[in-house]
Amino acid sequence: MTDFRPLLMRAEGVHAPGCYDALSAALIEQAGFEATYLSGASIAYTQLGKPDIGLVSMSEVADVLMRIRDRIGLAIAVDADTGFGNALNVERTVRTFERAGANAIQLEDQTLPKRCGHLTGKTLVSSGEMVGKIKAALDTRQSEATLIIARTDAIAVEGFAAALDRAEAYLEAGADVLFVEAPSSLEEMKQVCARFGGRVPLLANMVEGGATPVKTRNELLELGYRLIISPGALVRAITPVMEALLAELCETGSSHAWQERMLDLSQLNQRLELKEILAQAESYADCE
Repeated sequence: MTDFRPLLMRAEGVHAPGCYDALSAALIEQAGFEATYLSGASIAYTQLGKPDIGLVSMSEVADVLMRIRDRIGLAIAVDADTGFGNALNVERTVRTFERAGANAIQLEDQTLPKRCGHLTGKTLVSSGEMVGKIKAALDTRQSEATLIIARTDAIAVEGFAAALDRAEAYLEAGADVLFVEAPSSLEEMKQVCARFGGRVPLLANMVEGGATPVKTRNELLELGYRLIISPGALVRAITPVMEALLAELCETGSSHAWQERMLDLSQLNQRLELKEILAQAESYADCE
């Protein structure tokens, strides 16, 4: 498995597109990325057909994570929401996710049930409770190579200055990466990086249509971010494609008009590495 820490130390940082199942993770790996982000929101979208409002359970995330880890060798950052409860729940979450193959585990300071960081109506636990969760996560992890990402959603609830103060407390608690969620302007992004960029790796969350201006990887690196995630980009890209194909099937009863825009069976199996898997099976056949 790839360690996240050296990736974050590079001049080019690390860009981790969001995955939600083994196929999306495999395609991210085949595209040449070195890391992926297992998005709780995208699990809600694709596994439950529901919005990101705290409906996904810890065990459901762990189940998806185990299947992804079985398929890919990339570094995986996992969205652990609030830790799914108090500090004791955080301990169980960290143990479970680390065993399942997480290289970085993200915790946030919302109350249960949480909401997408770019939705309104969020509420927060106290800064002290979140510090306790961070310390519980750090004490529980089996390897220091497993990074703990501390996220604050305070900008939308308590204001920008309070969010920076919370991030400071989380850094003092020992967080390996800071994630100040949903800055609403380039100026706020610059202030986050000016205060923390030289002290700890910072995460930038690029959400199409969200509160934060969407910038390129190079622009974000220049600001001072080290870890860039695009958690829901794949889901938002494939949904209109599925809708258009379904409309065609409903109207004509055939996918014929789409054949040039689709993979055929052999092309899909190539991406799924069918040839290599069958060759591996054959190597074990009729062993003496």
